[in-house]
Amino acid sequence: MQTTLPEPCCTIDLSTAEQARLVTMFKALGNPIRFEIIKFLATHPQCITGDIVDALPIAQATVSQHLKVLKQAGWIDGIVHGPATNYCLHVENIAWFKSKVGEIL
Repeated sequence: MQTTLPEPCCTIDLSTAEQARLVTMFKALGNPIRFEIIKFLATHPQCITGDIVDALPIAQATVSQHLKVLKQAGWIDGIVHGPATNYCLHVENIAWFKSKVGEIL
């Protein structure tokens, strides 16, 4: 479903694409489980899905779905190593996010 953005109402200099990217990142982080996953990855870089499952009281399939959303939103990166994927925070995207939020606030 395509969402049409309203005309800009202020002087914050964000392109339509940047605003859409920010909204996507905020939405992904707005889920409490995904927020917990981000917190976990901040202190446990390069972990696999099983590590996250062990730390959170949810099923592996549910963790995998949340990881997919976080990856699509740009919060995390997954590097395949054989049968496992190592997850870590996507440092460049997080720096961009922080910069844009800083400009707005």
